[in-house]
Amino acid sequence: MRHDTLLHPDLADSARVLIAKGRLLAEQEPELYRNATRGRVELTRFFHTELGWTLEVLEAADMIRLHKRREDVPSARGLRIRREGQDPVPASRLVLLLSALACEQLWRRPRMTLNDLLQSVAQVCAADSENSLLPRFPVVPGDGVSKQEAHRNRHSLVDALRLLQADGTIAVDRSLDQAAGDGGDAVVSASRDRLTAKFSSLSPSLLNLAQLPPHRHAQVLATDRITEDDELPDEQAEPDLTEGPEIRRAVRSETTRRRFRAMRRLVDDPGADPVADDYLQSSTGRNRALTVLHALGLVATVRRDWWQVSDPSGLGSALGFPHGRRNERQAALALLRHLSTREPTIDGRERVVAIEEIVTLFEQIRENLPRWAAAYGGQLRALAKAAANGLVDAGFLVAEPAEDVPEPRWRPTPAVRMWRVRLHTAPGANSEQRTKTPTLFDDPEGTL
Repeated sequence: MRHDTLLHPDLADSARVLIAKGRLLAEQEPELYRNATRGRVELTRFFHTELGWTLEVLEAADMIRLHKRREDVPSARGLRIRREGQDPVPASRLVLLLSALACEQLWRRPRMTLNDLLQSVAQVCAADSENSLLPRFPVVPGDGVSKQEAHRNRHSLVDALRLLQADGTIAVDRSLDQAAGDGGDAVVSASRDRLTAKFSSLSPSLLNLAQLPPHRHAQVLATDRITEDDELPDEQAEPDLTEGPEIRRAVRSETTRRRFRAMRRLVDDPGADPVADDYLQSSTGRNRALTVLHALGLVATVRRDWWQVSDPSGLGSALGFPHGRRNERQAALALLRHLSTREPTIDGRERVVAIEEIVTLFEQIRENLPRWAAAYGGQLRALAKAAANGLVDAGFLVAEPAEDVPEPRWRPTPAVRMWRVRLHTAPGANSEQRTKTPTLFDDPEGTL
């Protein structure tokens, strides 16, 4: 790799935060923001050359934004709502709609109270709900509107504001958890410069998304991708390089696409499958990938069938696994330990795990630890789904298609063989008896 494409070590921390969050805000990370501003030329060149992503420095908005575009959008991801004292949950369709409507209202009035914003959004929804353009959004109990529905809609708007507050678009003068709980008011202020910067693509109406099937929307929105004219025809797997410069240019374009796709997965996902991505199987691709990861300060554990990537500093990842004392995290660790001890198939592949197998595992644990996960008594299927979803986020499981299967199923990735979890016994009065029974409640919860 050419030395001019490497990244200066002082910019590695800023680059990892940009990859994890997509933005750097001056008020949240002042030191990293200053470093990135000074090294904007090198950062811009690095992201463009190695990942095909665009870096935008918006000094008027005190923000640096990384436009991360992927044609192979991870299907298990999405915006997560972080409520106080709870694990993040995926944002619903209503919450996503309300976040867009809140931005529209705040553009007109950059400073509003929460109650005024509720009324404004409700009026917009009322005007278009009859034509099914927007959902009904009543926020005041009355004729045909129960207190429960109005309360639920208020909480949905508060969740939308949580998303906007997390990315720095708005500021609130009090805790949103308090505003949602006691029904009190709050003052919401927005930055018009950051509202403008939220657009990462052309308008869907200009892109004619309505005329395309849903599975092609991500490709069209990824406007930095190589155009269709530069792609090789599907039936031409091995082009003849003697046919002319057009074919040679198409081959280079296809190689660039493969490289971008592989690098984006490595820096953006907790794990990558080199078998499914043949670029990482070549010596050139392997060396280039390791150089990029080293430049970013990421650590890669490389196997023939799996690449596991982590960030020891925690700056470049919002993933907290395996830390945590909640029952869902303990259940995820217990499931990971179980998966690492299962026998593979005859051809060496991992066997699909069904939810019944996970429930049976937790039932066996509760026989030895009756008080464990007491809140899930009689609801172990819900705990099993929560544990499996935690492992999906960490790259240990992949959800199987569920067209013909009534219950969810997951396929373990080779990453389950790269971890070893030990369950320790807590000291106590009955220490001799308790040494025979592993417990999930001791420090550390899991060790490598």
